[in-house]
Amino acid sequence: MQVGDKLATQTYQVTRWDLIRYAGAALDFNPIHWSDRVAAEVGLPGVLAHGMYTMAIAGRALTVWAGDPGAVVEYGVRFARPVVVPDDDHGTEVEVTGTVRAIDEQGRAEVDLTVTCAGEKVLVQARAIIKLS
Repeated sequence: MQVGDKLATQTYQVTRWDLIRYAGAALDFNPIHWSDRVAAEVGLPGVLAHGMYTMAIAGRALTVWAGDPGAVVEYGVRFARPVVVPDDDHGTEVEVTGTVRAIDEQGRAEVDLTVTCAGEKVLVQARAIIKLS
């Protein structure tokens, strides 16, 4: 990696089945993550992916770029928009891209992430530090 490098775009499919599995793992069974009726009742545009699941998708992209999950030294985001997941076999797509902002004297790359769904940024101030091998 070098300063200014654009990291290859990674696209992740998110379906209702993914939300169910994540809810079980996270023990977060809030019905806005699986019930269209409840989501509509509280004024949401549809069932939403868990914010931490969206963050995990971007984290997965980081580990692919780094080649080693242990190389991700720091990682943080702000949640900007929800990821709405339709009740069909396709679901939705989350795209993750990255740009190397800096490399320090310790051989660590600071990476700015762009995480989008349906053309909208869903995470902002998404940054990570990756230890280069």
